[in-house]
Amino acid sequence: MNPAIHRMLDGYSLETNDDYRNALREIIQQTALFGLWRSRFFEKAVFYGGTALRILYGLDRFSEDMDFSLKAPDPSFRLEEYSDYLCRELSGLGFEIEMHARRKRAKIDSAFLKGNTLDHLLLVGAPEGVTGGLHPDSIFKIRLEVDTDPPGGFLTESRYLLRPIPFSVISYRLPDMFAGKLHAVLCRKWKNRVKGRDWYDMVWYLSNHPELHLSHLAERMRQSEDIDRDVDLTPDLLKQYLTDAIARLSIEQAKSDVRPFLLHPEAVDVWSKEFFMEVVGRIRII
Repeated sequence: MNPAIHRMLDGYSLETNDDYRNALREIIQQTALFGLWRSRFFEKAVFYGGTALRILYGLDRFSEDMDFSLKAPDPSFRLEEYSDYLCRELSGLGFEIEMHARRKRAKIDSAFLKGNTLDHLLLVGAPEGVTGGLHPDSIFKIRLEVDTDPPGGFLTESRYLLRPIPFSVISYRLPDMFAGKLHAVLCRKWKNRVKGRDWYDMVWYLSNHPELHLSHLAERMRQSEDIDRDVDLTPDLLKQYLTDAIARLSIEQAKSDVRPFLLHPEAVDVWSKEFFMEVVGRIRII
C-alpha cells in the first residue's frame, strides 16, 4: 500500500463493506481536490455541497458527488481541461481512474471519475470478506459538477487539508453554503423522490452553524425561478416556505435515503414533522 494512502486511512474505522467503500471514495475525492489545486482550478471555482461539508467541515455523513461553483459566470468553462491533473495525482497514489466528460447541460458542466471497484478496494487493503463476492468488472463512479452560471452575493474562504500533502481549497463560507442547502430543501424537484441527505445536512447546520445568508438564498431562488424577481424573501416568508416543505415531506422516505450514508443511523430516529418545525426555528438570519 502507498504510504500516503496508509496515512489517509488512519482516520477511518474499517470493519464493514461500507466502511471500506466510503473510505475509498473519500480518499479519491480528497486526492481529486489536490489535483484540482495543482491545476489552479480554485482560482476560478469554489467547492460546496455535502462532500465539501464532509471533507472541510466535519459533517458526520458520507457523500458521493463533488459540487463546485465558478466564482463568476463563464459559459465557456470546461471541466475536462483539468482531467490530466486529476488523473496524474490519482495515478501517483496507484489509483487507475479515468475522467469522462458528460454532455454539458444548461449552466452545469459535469464529469465522472471512474475506476475498477475491486482493484481499488484491494489498493486500500480491503480483506477478502469485503472483496470476495464482488464482480471483477464492477465500476464505481464519482460525479463532479460545476455551476457555470452561479447566483451572486456569496463570500468565500480558504480551507486547508493536510493529505496527501498540505494544500488549500476555496469554499463558500458556511452561511452561503447553508443558503445553498436550504435552496435544495425548498426547491429540489425530484417528483416523488425525497433526498433525506438534504434534510440531514440542514439539521447539521442548525446544530453547528445556524447562520444563514438570506440574501444569497433569495438570489438562488430567483435564479431557479422559485420566487419572482420582485419578491422580497423575508424571514417570515422563509418560515412559510419551510413550513410548507415540512408538511409535504415523507419522513420515512427521508430516513431511508440518508441512513446508508450515516456513521450513526440512529441519529434520524427522532425525525418527525414536529421535530423539523421546532429545529428550523433556530435559523439565525444574517
